[in-house]
Amino acid sequence: MDNDVYEAELFRLQAELVKVQQWVRATGARVVVVFEGRDAAGKGGTIKRITEYLSPRIVRIAALPAPTERERGQWYYQRYIAQLPAAGEIVLFDRSWYNRAGVERVMGFCTPQEYSRFMRQTPIFEQMLVEDGILLRKYWFSVSDEEQLKRFRSRLSDPVRQWKLSPMDLESINRWEDYSRAKDEMLVHTDVPSSPWYVVESDIKKHARLNMMAHLLSTIPYEDVPHEKVELPDRPKASSGYERPPRELSTYVPDHTATLLGDRERDS
Repeated sequence: MDNDVYEAELFRLQAELVKVQQWVRATGARVVVVFEGRDAAGKGGTIKRITEYLSPRIVRIAALPAPTERERGQWYYQRYIAQLPAAGEIVLFDRSWYNRAGVERVMGFCTPQEYSRFMRQTPIFEQMLVEDGILLRKYWFSVSDEEQLKRFRSRLSDPVRQWKLSPMDLESINRWEDYSRAKDEMLVHTDVPSSPWYVVESDIKKHARLNMMAHLLSTIPYEDVPHEKVELPDRPKASSGYERPPRELSTYVPDHTATLLGDRERDS
């Protein structure tokens, strides 16, 4: 896709998401979006584009770390319930309770009994959310093994993305088929009419982002919310007697940009 076309459509979708945000705040709606998929499938990049122009007071990202010892003694869904939205909020789950169906199942972090219980309870748990009025959307980002490996390799030498590559990610290479079986079984039990899964083909990141965002917008019954037109007032005249304190009394950050500009002038 031509980058100009991508950027134009991305901005259009982001503008629509701002309308969704305003509608959610005005109506008290509650929206939950679950992002799942293999490592390096493009979930994080899509979430970043969705939230770029949205208010963090209304739209939150829930990306929970490994459970603490206390959390492991709770009902499995309990720490995720604490992240659910109140009226007028949107929560994006960057991985969710489906950890149990994926990494915990494949890596042996849960018992067979815990896994079976999860598969039985999850459709019921999600039905409760839906019946209570939460708009629940679930997206699975699907990436090929060749593309995933390519993305892993690109992270090895990238100083700003190396942190994304963990031993767990590398282990997923060796367990590709195990994760595939786990995903297939998860869909059999939890892809139900009241809370279906939507699969996003993500080998091409730009396409995946636009496709997912457009679909999400098509499933939410939002409308334009009227709002008062904002007009900037004229700046009032300075009151007599005020003088700005001398600059020497404040501590300013060093002018790093001046150094860069000076280096560029010398190089040219």
